[in-house]
Amino acid sequence: MGSEKTDPRLLPAADAAVKTPIHQHVYERLRKMILFGDLAPGQGVTIQGLTTALDAGMTPVREAIRRLISEGALTHLGNRRVTVPELTHAGLEELGFMRETLEPELTKRAANRMTDERLNALKACDNALNLAIDRGDVGGYLMQNYSFHRMIYDLAEAPIMAATVDRLWLRFGPSLRVVCGRYGTSNLPDKHAELLAAFAEGNAALAGEVMAGDVAQGMTQIRAALDGLPVPR
Repeated sequence: MGSEKTDPRLLPAADAAVKTPIHQHVYERLRKMILFGDLAPGQGVTIQGLTTALDAGMTPVREAIRRLISEGALTHLGNRRVTVPELTHAGLEELGFMRETLEPELTKRAANRMTDERLNALKACDNALNLAIDRGDVGGYLMQNYSFHRMIYDLAEAPIMAATVDRLWLRFGPSLRVVCGRYGTSNLPDKHAELLAAFAEGNAALAGEVMAGDVAQGMTQIRAALDGLPVPR
């Protein structure tokens, strides 16, 4: 009969699969725009502008803005003004402390769970990152650098810490784009090769130390960009 419903367990997998809700899709797209610096620090955003940029309705855009304000990725200044927050030196100090505390710990936990397959995936990601550097592809560099770190933190199997770190990345992502724009990708050294070597050795303590150095180096580069100084090596 027309009123009967088909048991979803009997549907083909493609039909039974749950699609990502539109509001979640819009949120993730806007989040990436902030994370990878497509929206610059201090830049204002409007619902109308984002509905055009994201080709989305006002309701999901409004919900995405609300969620990102709650996560600190956007700032509500009153009178309906919303902007991408600009980092201050005090904010950098807080971010640096939290990153240098949490990310090395996640890295040590990931090292203890590393497999050959996971290590090869990290190497492939780092190779893609290096290719983006060689090409001067700022967007590619930022995405691969985030993916490299995210893969490590996901391996740690510590979802609370990993989620906290992911929010921290939203806070400095736009400023990292400024660093790349000012100095170019070729002037942004990292410690990924040392980190991969520590993983290959199964040395969790060393991996944590290397990650701490990588984080400190990145935050120093952002601080130099804020001060208009040459990028430190």
